[in-house]
Amino acid sequence: MVGVQSVRRAFAILRALAQNPMGVTELSNRVELPKSTVARLLAALEEEGAVSQDGVRGMYKIGDGLSSVISDVPGGKNITALAYPYLARLATELDETAGIGLLEGRQIFYADHVEPDAAVQVKSWTGEYAPLHLVPSGLVVLGHFSENALDEYLRSDLATTSPKSVSDPGEIRARLDEVRCDGYAWGFEEFAEGLNSVAAPVYGQTGEVVATLHVHGPAYRFPKGDDKDVLGSRLIETCAELGRHLV
Repeated sequence: MVGVQSVRRAFAILRALAQNPMGVTELSNRVELPKSTVARLLAALEEEGAVSQDGVRGMYKIGDGLSSVISDVPGGKNITALAYPYLARLATELDETAGIGLLEGRQIFYADHVEPDAAVQVKSWTGEYAPLHLVPSGLVVLGHFSENALDEYLRSDLATTSPKSVSDPGEIRARLDEVRCDGYAWGFEEFAEGLNSVAAPVYGQTGEVVATLHVHGPAYRFPKGDDKDVLGSRLIETCAELGRHLV
């Protein structure tokens, strides 16, 4: 069995490489581990296909076989562990918090988040739940419900948590039509005042939604200008990249 300390160190290496390709020396400095330890872990990760090396420059980057090494992580949250480098990359690129959500009953469970080095950050929602109809991750999931399942959900008591919460079944259905067309969902202070978010689905081997990835930030700065479609498309690309590692 892989030791817990080795797993944590491997994750630190993968997180760093998700931001930029690096050589052993730079990576050793970034993760604050001896070069010999980093070299040993890189060799093991490369053998599993989790990282690959540029033979000319000697730089390491995230590899196509990442899902293989993650499968040994205990706890059954493989998709959460596998998503971590992608969340780190989104947080770095967009300078906002990126997270992964999982469907649990009638709610979205926020399994993990990666925060940027921004001066102003929002509350971390890791480990918390949100009603499906109030957050983009939930709308993405609802958009893939069967008609019967959706009818049942919309007939229930639909909570509101902010002045901008939408709880009218007709309005929610209209939103879901847009989500299915766009492939992603935006939420503007509908779950929490001052918080905007965008989410897209991660598909499994048979086309089912196995998770959602999202990015959120303070409403006054996120999104910037007319970036909504660009950010939605970037999130779709990242979800598709993660999905390919699940096959």
